[in-house]
Amino acid sequence: MKKVFLEKSLNLIKNYYSYNDIKLQEIKYGLETLYITITKTVVIFALALLLNIFKELMIMMVFYGFLRLFAHGLHAKKSWQCWVTSVPLFLILPYLSTILLIPKEIYLVLGTFITIMIYFYAPADTEKKPIVNKKRRMFFKITSTVISIIYLVLIYFLKNNTLINIIFSSMLVELVLISPLTYKIFNLKYNNYKTYLQKNNPVSI
Repeated sequence: MKKVFLEKSLNLIKNYYSYNDIKLQEIKYGLETLYITITKTVVIFALALLLNIFKELMIMMVFYGFLRLFAHGLHAKKSWQCWVTSVPLFLILPYLSTILLIPKEIYLVLGTFITIMIYFYAPADTEKKPIVNKKRRMFFKITSTVISIIYLVLIYFLKNNTLINIIFSSMLVELVLISPLTYKIFNLKYNNYKTYLQKNNPVSI
């Protein structure tokens, strides 16, 4: 199904635009990402409705998505890897958030550690989208750290246990996705901007 979608979409684009092979590869990557995102979202939403955790799922997506927007993180090379990581993230964690009861003090201690690690590791880029600009990297680093601190403050003041679990889970998952160890496990290159700069402007790093 994905192959058919990509072939028809690319053929349609070729009929109207004269792009070179590099540009077409970029478009293909974007279309593939779009296809995986849409199909994955439909399946996860359907399962969340069946499990009666749709509200928790939506809250998780907001907190996690906002932090990831600035901290970034790895993208799986293969679609099955994406499914393996997405199901625990958007189904198991929201479900567990409704039943887990962990002392707030533990979350605050662990959350402080996560915030420090986010400062060191964020933003984590990918081979296809290296974050080359130094000012942008610093902006993403500072912003993701501030967001993590805000999440810690929310954990401290909130009384809703489910919401506290979701916020902490969002921080934990994002740390996992920007960790060099996770990149190594998935056989992905880390600090891709350095490789890009070495190839294009060796004296700049």
